[in-house]
Amino acid sequence: MKETLVDKTVTYTLEYEGKFYVVEHVPARVCQETGEEFFSPDTVEHIQMLIKGGKRPDRVIETPVFEYA
Repeated sequence: MKETLVDKTVTYTLEYEGKFYVVEHVPARVCQETGEEFFSPDTVEHIQMLIKGGKRPDRVIETPVFEYA
């Protein structure tokens, strides 16, 4: 199967130091077959700077949390 990557903007989520972060409109290469997202080193560095740099978020959302058990 040939993998085809296309440029898109995606929503990137991560948990860092017990907090959940959402970064919108992140440039990525996305595999059309699997949906796997690939990010350039510059993009990853920029995301880390946003979260660790103390910049105020553009908005804050409330997130429900459930335990699977």
